[in-house]
Amino acid sequence: MIATYGFHATLTARPGMGDRLVELLLTGLDEGSPGASEHCLVYLVSRSASDPDVVQVVEGWTSEEDHHRLFAGEAAQAIVGRIGGLLAKESEYTDHVPVLGKAAF
Repeated sequence: MIATYGFHATLTARPGMGDRLVELLLTGLDEGSPGASEHCLVYLVSRSASDPDVVQVVEGWTSEEDHHRLFAGEAAQAIVGRIGGLLAKESEYTDHVPVLGKAAF
C-alpha cells in the first residue's frame, strides 16, 4: 500500500507530563486503535531532545478519507479525549503528502 495522506503534529504537554503524553499516544498502536489499522502506514511518536514535554507524531495513511473515518471511531476519540487534559497549549498540525521514505525500528 502507498500512503497518500499524512501529517505532522507537535504536542506540548504540561510541565512534567511528557512521559504520560508519549504513553498515551503509543496506545494508538494497540489492537483496535487507529495506528493498528491496515490503513495507517506510518505512526511515529518522538520527542524533542531539548524539551521532554514536546512530542511529535508523524502519520501516513492510505487516504485522507481512511484517516478521518478511523479517527471518528470510538477508540480514537477515547485517546483524543484523554490527550486534552495533558496539553499546555493547542497542538500544531501540518498536513503533507508522503512521497517515499524508510523506517526501521
